[in-house]
Amino acid sequence: MNSLQSLPPISDLSPSVRSFVDDKLHAKDDLPGAARLVSELQNQCLHLDQSLVDLNRRLESSLLDYASHSDKIDGLFGNINARLSDLRSSARVSSPSLDGGEGKDLGRAEQILGEELPALAKEVARVETVRAYAETALKLDSLVGDIEDAVSLAMNINFRKNPSAQNSEEMRLLAIKSLTSIEDVLTSVTKIRPQWTRLVSAVDHRVDRALAILRPQAIADHRALLASLGWPPPLSTLNSSYPDTRKANEAPNPLFTMQGDLKHQYCANFLALCSLQQLQRRRKSRQLEGYNHEVSLYQPLWVIEELVNPLSIASQRHFSMWIDKPELIFALVYKITRDYVDSMDELLQPLVDKAMLVGYSCREEWISAMVTSLSMYLTKEIFPMYVSQLDEESDTGIRSQARISWLHLVDLMIAFDKQVRSLLAHSGILLSLQEDGNLQKISSLSVFCDRPDWLDLWADVELGDTLDKLKPEMEDARSWITKVQGAVLSGPEDFKSPVISSVFLRCLSSVVERCRSLPSISLRSRFVRLAVAPIIRKFLDCLLLRCQEAEGLTALTDDDALVKVTTSINAARYFESVLKEWCEDSFFLDMVQGDQLGVPVSENSSSGGAIEGPGGGIFDEEIGKIEEFRTEWVEKISIVVLRGFDARCRDYMKNRKQWQEKGEEGWTVSKSFVGALDYLQGKISVLEGSLNGTDFVGVWRSLATGVDRLLFNSILMTNVKFYDGGVERFGSDLEILFGVFGAWCLRPEGFFPKASEGLKLLKMGKKHLQDSLMGGEKWLKEHGIRHLSVAEAEKIAKSRVFMS
Repeated sequence: MNSLQSLPPISDLSPSVRSFVDDKLHAKDDLPGAARLVSELQNQCLHLDQSLVDLNRRLESSLLDYASHSDKIDGLFGNINARLSDLRSSARVSSPSLDGGEGKDLGRAEQILGEELPALAKEVARVETVRAYAETALKLDSLVGDIEDAVSLAMNINFRKNPSAQNSEEMRLLAIKSLTSIEDVLTSVTKIRPQWTRLVSAVDHRVDRALAILRPQAIADHRALLASLGWPPPLSTLNSSYPDTRKANEAPNPLFTMQGDLKHQYCANFLALCSLQQLQRRRKSRQLEGYNHEVSLYQPLWVIEELVNPLSIASQRHFSMWIDKPELIFALVYKITRDYVDSMDELLQPLVDKAMLVGYSCREEWISAMVTSLSMYLTKEIFPMYVSQLDEESDTGIRSQARISWLHLVDLMIAFDKQVRSLLAHSGILLSLQEDGNLQKISSLSVFCDRPDWLDLWADVELGDTLDKLKPEMEDARSWITKVQGAVLSGPEDFKSPVISSVFLRCLSSVVERCRSLPSISLRSRFVRLAVAPIIRKFLDCLLLRCQEAEGLTALTDDDALVKVTTSINAARYFESVLKEWCEDSFFLDMVQGDQLGVPVSENSSSGGAIEGPGGGIFDEEIGKIEEFRTEWVEKISIVVLRGFDARCRDYMKNRKQWQEKGEEGWTVSKSFVGALDYLQGKISVLEGSLNGTDFVGVWRSLATGVDRLLFNSILMTNVKFYDGGVERFGSDLEILFGVFGAWCLRPEGFFPKASEGLKLLKMGKKHLQDSLMGGEKWLKEHGIRHLSVAEAEKIAKSRVFMS
């Protein structure tokens, strides 16, 4: 008992000691813990003493290094002083009158100015560089030492039984301040002294070791703070998705309810983490200087990730029970995202701005992190199961529920992405995301970016489902008879297209609309080539099959077969026009630009290669095949009608005597020519009523050219003798023929150039024809005959017989 010492008077104690004693020994009940308090104080004193010893050793080492550098620099300056003394002594030029030494002194001066002075300047610059290097190295060493000491102290504090959050945070802030100073120095060194790479590398190595300890500590403290706040909140108490029950089930947001010291600690730790991330961005930017590092610099916001991760883990317990009901998974993720998105703007965004973390939106980061967690779960759990189901279906060859489930899942993903975009639209972020090409961050469909084989599966399922829907429409005769009501295109042209073309276009538009949600141009291009292009080819195959059936049955001599072919041509024309209009849309133009820039689509894609040339479209190959189809069958129609006309006017063309006499009395046209003209007019009327305007113009012009060539070769070039009556008869027949085509042009004779000019020659007088035989090509041009050669004109002139 005698060994016990009494406490000194309270007046002898410092204010900090009195405050400490009042805090720890506030009441009599605290006296039993005095022994434990003494033990803790002794341990802290031991740690502080040890830290002081370490600091003294480091200071001693730094002083020795500084002394060594000082000795070297002192030696260099001594060398410089000696050389300067030599320079001054050499510069004292002796009198020129002494021993003729003027030339010798002048030569020495030139040597000094030309050799020794530049060498001296170089040596001074080298010494200055060494001095700057030594000062920079010492400054960096001191700063790195401060960081390592702060990290060490923070670790010691965390290892104690009752660590002080305030002390830990103070040490962390001190370390971050030193790290920022180091980064400022290194950035300056990198720009001004790029050759000091070893110094920068050595400092980076030591800083990396410190950061490897500092960041996990800060994140661990942040997680502990979130847990003390009650984060994550129970999912069962989240706000209801239904407006009527939302207020009744509303649960307090832990981010809004925190108060006092807990709020202060959370904000301080939040700022520290943001500062660390900003520092990390600066270091990466410096280290990647000169490279395209825009993508490498981006990292998700750490503080938002720490909010999302525990929520994601808690949600997955529910997800595992909803494997067969993915709509519940998407509903829960959207509900969590929506319920807390406003707190990101109101509470956390000001802290991010205060930390000077440029280029981050808490709303965007929150939504992006939630979408990313959902995408990861889909990638790991949902899609592998659906893929295995599709594989089983392909093995058995039986269409099962797997394809329906796959399409349902894609529908849910598309709907979810639209909901997410609506959350971003309120803040004006969506436009910037589209411009920067960062839609992958807010799209659940980004799962296809890393797994293009799943995109191929989706395209295959989508294609199969669309073709199954189109099959009954293709087999329905009414789809080929009923015309499209109302124009889909901007132009006024009536395509007379059957309903089947509109049905195909609606299905195509639906498939294209579904792929619009894909977050990458290359993915959209790949999907269009795999799912949309085959549907176009299927439509073309269907048209070709119908035309071939009509040709095989009646060789297109029957009007019904002719109408069947014209219906297919109309459908092709309408389809082609819609595709061309689509190709002018920016959605498809972006795909073409991506292909031209070398964006990979699919090496094994059966839809053809990339578009070549600056004016190409995504459907150029398919449009080209449709044009070939139309051209081929329009030409076939013309050939069939010409054959029929030729067969019906064969007697008319073989009757050589009729050109020696006048026409039959009471007839304005040759009797044997009437049947051919009636056939021609009937077929053209059928084509006019069933074929679209653009292709009909091509058909009747082709027929006019063919008839002109037929009459010219079969009558005028066969050495028949034309008397006056025969010329009149031939002119009357041509007038009736021109009248058949007069409904579609003002000067039909212009489409029968050879027959018209041949008749013109036959109507000339004897003297004019004799002049034509002598005048040659010049005479023909002077008389407006431009489509006949000299030989043909001579042959026609010789066939003319004059009675007097």
